[in-house]
Amino acid sequence: MKDKGYKKFRERLLDRELLIGTIISLPVPELAAAACRAGFDWLFLDMEHGTIGLKDLNGLFDALPPECAGVVRVPENGEMWIKKALDAGASGIIVPHTNTAKEAALAARWCRYAPAGERSLGFTRANRFGDLLPGYLESANRETVYIPQIEHIEAVRNIEAIVDVPGVDAVFVGPFDLSASLGLPGKTEAPEVLRAIGAVKEACLRKNLPAGIFCRNGIAAEKAIGEGFTLVCVGLDVLMFKSAAEETVKKLRREY
Repeated sequence: MKDKGYKKFRERLLDRELLIGTIISLPVPELAAAACRAGFDWLFLDMEHGTIGLKDLNGLFDALPPECAGVVRVPENGEMWIKKALDAGASGIIVPHTNTAKEAALAARWCRYAPAGERSLGFTRANRFGDLLPGYLESANRETVYIPQIEHIEAVRNIEAIVDVPGVDAVFVGPFDLSASLGLPGKTEAPEVLRAIGAVKEACLRKNLPAGIFCRNGIAAEKAIGEGFTLVCVGLDVLMFKSAAEETVKKLRREY
């Protein structure tokens, strides 16, 4: 993996560097390490739809090199989930189904220590069980990333208020759930869905806020990058394995 200067993930995000990630849905540290070795800048560790549990986070974070950030999508907007993911060592938090500024503000407070927020203090893996506590308390608010996920038309209608919430570092579009909320499940290229995604992106541009999005494949990712998205998550572990396996089998059956 090329040296990127080991800038912290939040600094790179706010500097609008192109950050390419992928979803890890399986609690397999070796898989996460391989994804980092492949060159991904960050991993989207999925506790909402994946099989990753709280006990799995320690092993996953142990497998990541410093230059590859582990960002956890918690199962829901709850203080306990956010607190435990950060205590395990997450570089950032993605909160699904954030539809209002009030919901975004709640999560923002839970992501940061006082006086900026209400994150509770414990002796955890993130601060090496107290050994790094003074320095961690000084740096955590500065380095922790908070990203509300926009995946419902209600959130799109409220996007101007959501991006104005203090503590929001970026927003992340979930096109598939967004399409479902418009009565077009899975039709992420439908004009209504594209207009909604565009409204989110434009709100981010006006606020000078990084915009992120999930892309099923590289073609969709190239399109998103061309449109100005800088936090790009392409594919997920099980789909990548399935695609590579299918291609291998098809090639062998054609040739033999």
